[in-house]
Amino acid sequence: MNNLSHIKGILFDLDGVLYVGSKRIDGALEAINSVRNSAIKCRFITNTSTLSRASIQQKLGKLGFNIKLEEIISAPQAAKIYLQKVTNPICYLLLADDVKHDFSTFKQSAKHADFVIIGDIGDTWTYKMLNDIFNLLVNGAELIAIHKNRFWQTEHGLQMDIGAFIAALEYASGKSAVIIGKPSFDFFQMALNDMSLSANEVAIIGDDIDSDIGGGQLAGLKGILVKTGKYRKEYAANSEVVPDLVLDSIADLVNLSPFVETACDSNS
Repeated sequence: MNNLSHIKGILFDLDGVLYVGSKRIDGALEAINSVRNSAIKCRFITNTSTLSRASIQQKLGKLGFNIKLEEIISAPQAAKIYLQKVTNPICYLLLADDVKHDFSTFKQSAKHADFVIIGDIGDTWTYKMLNDIFNLLVNGAELIAIHKNRFWQTEHGLQMDIGAFIAALEYASGKSAVIIGKPSFDFFQMALNDMSLSANEVAIIGDDIDSDIGGGQLAGLKGILVKTGKYRKEYAANSEVVPDLVLDSIADLVNLSPFVETACDSNS
């Protein structure tokens, strides 16, 4: 795929593609503007579980992006929709405080939960916490993981993500987690439904060759890998996933059809 002439929608991963930490990636703003000028639909997807959707929008705004709340599709949002389909679920929430507000309508209990919902909780992990969760699971609770990422890129380098904790709990309890965010097929389908587009009309742009590109391709999307954020050459080379296109960064998006024509028109 050397251009995007057949694409009607693009899913943009956030962290590592548009920004890293509190720093916007060079050329990201111009790339988004080029896509919008081409009338291609945009959605901004993320596994981030430390921020509510409103807080994500505020962060993007501070970085200069003009992105509507309804254009953001987050894994916690998908988890909330999943739980809303269950009758009176009792939840044990292992989520950042900002995200917990989005789940305030659900009954909560740390001892008698039907569902254990795990997202990013930073340095608060303890053996006692893991053991408490383990006992809930072996006594019938279901495990919901906002995502199962291995690691992520921060301003201070790579950092271990919650995937290892999820894998440990699955191993110990013998139960498989419901993975809500990328690379879940249902997560990508939610985004496609929101755009009213079919998978072959949409591309995913991400820095994670497994969750972003691999997950997107399994859902039928084209996968565009950027060499920013968590991208590591050796890791990508050893992956079984083969991107449809690789860019040095999102800034190079403007050099692809139809965006190159749009950029020329706007400068004439």
